[in-house]
Amino acid sequence: MKIVAAVALIHLCLSATAAVSDNGSTETALEAAPGDIALLPCYTVGNVTPTLTTWMKNGREVIRGGGSSPSPSPAAQRLMVMHDGSLNIGWVTPGDEGSYLCSSTLPGNNTFHARVLLQVTSGPENVSVSIGPAHALSNGTLIVYQGSTVSFNCSGSSYPSQQLTWAFRGASSSNDSLVSGTGAWLDYGIEDIQPGAQGVYSCRAHNTVSHQAVNKSTQLLVYYAPERHPECMWSPAQDLSYIQFNCSWFGAYPTPTLSWEEDQGAQWQGRVYATEVTDSLSVTLNRSQLSDGQTLRCTPRHQALASGKEKSCCFTLKPPYPEGEPMVTALEATSVTLICTEATSTPPANTSWRKGLEQDNIVPGSKYVLSEEGPVYKLTINNVSKDDEGVYFCRSENPLAVSELEVYITVKASSEYTGAIIGIFIAALIVGSAVIIAKTVYSSRHRICLGSGFGQMEEDRGDVLSLVESDDEQIFQDAVPRLPPLVNGRHTTLVQIHRIPSSDHEDAETADTSPEQQEDTVQTEEPVELVTF
Repeated sequence: MKIVAAVALIHLCLSATAAVSDNGSTETALEAAPGDIALLPCYTVGNVTPTLTTWMKNGREVIRGGGSSPSPSPAAQRLMVMHDGSLNIGWVTPGDEGSYLCSSTLPGNNTFHARVLLQVTSGPENVSVSIGPAHALSNGTLIVYQGSTVSFNCSGSSYPSQQLTWAFRGASSSNDSLVSGTGAWLDYGIEDIQPGAQGVYSCRAHNTVSHQAVNKSTQLLVYYAPERHPECMWSPAQDLSYIQFNCSWFGAYPTPTLSWEEDQGAQWQGRVYATEVTDSLSVTLNRSQLSDGQTLRCTPRHQALASGKEKSCCFTLKPPYPEGEPMVTALEATSVTLICTEATSTPPANTSWRKGLEQDNIVPGSKYVLSEEGPVYKLTINNVSKDDEGVYFCRSENPLAVSELEVYITVKASSEYTGAIIGIFIAALIVGSAVIIAKTVYSSRHRICLGSGFGQMEEDRGDVLSLVESDDEQIFQDAVPRLPPLVNGRHTTLVQIHRIPSSDHEDAETADTSPEQQEDTVQTEEPVELVTF
């Protein structure tokens, strides 16, 4: 109680102000909080002790007393008139607020008057803040997620009145006032909150009478994650049987947890090669840990990733498989290009050309020209000679395996190609001649069948063949003996050959011939040839 009284007296001394002092009167304003001890001064001019002091509140007497000893109030032990005429209020309540008048009688019947205005103030107290929806960490820090709607509420109590203010202190602002107002509570809201709204939010409750203030601060963190998937890459090592896999996922707050895992289906619960709280994770694996068709996946884990919206990146390993023509023929003193295509390897293979069974490295120069066009690797050999004949290897190696394409070059001299060309020409000539002869024979097939042969084709061009069925041969009975109807079971056809003049010269000879000669000609007509079909 003594400590409380001392605090109250100090408070009264600091807050009291003498307004007027004239003709033995003063006016003072005091503030006290409920529960405090208030001391209302009366005669403060000198060290004279009043003989009688009367205190009135709002025109009504509340207590009187005087002398060298304190005079307590019989009605309420909270009030007491001190020896110097001051009024001591033991336990201030809101009902003690008002205007007090002190009348002190001094020795010599002098009267001194003093007016005291007592204001009872309280608070701010019970100040509290609420921010949500949010998750609280163990240290009291609140967490919200980017894009959400966040509500802020501040409440408190002060007597007789208060002012509430929301303020923000962040990375780009010192202490900005967001909103303020009077009343028991104050609301504020942010829609689609962004990382820039991360910082310290403070609610300040201020008593407008006592000017007492209370601050309540809360740190608010805005968690966010990028919408994109992480990036998976690989970096070859000097030893091609090793490889380093890199995974990065920048732009998340706080730092995510990255894991390199072996993918074994939809649940992704395979072997875990590495996991760490970082935004970039690397892992180095050797050939014994890798296999054909194996899938490696990098998966980030973060509080801002909702269920069903997981992010990841992966790739499926494949060994190299170089492809190309295994046999190549080249002509001496020319150029030849060997082509090898490697498009299936994952990670990409290191592809090179080798020469001979010992697989010697090929040094680029004027003789050997190496070129690369995407997945196509070319080896051009200039001025080919017999020394270039042999086997060449297109060698592809990645961390999974080594594969080789074997290409054999055959070098031929120019004379070999000349003989081949001549042979082809002769063969074509023979085939063409055979076609012509066959066509000629086919077109003269009827003459050949009559036995004229090839030699009589030209001189017999004036003959006319008259074919008569054996059943109509009656008209020739005088010239030809009657033939039997069947020969060997076949019909017999009578054929007569008549000579027709083929030129004017023959016509003239015919005209000069006498009738006797014509008769002789008729009589000596060639015998009829009999052809059996």
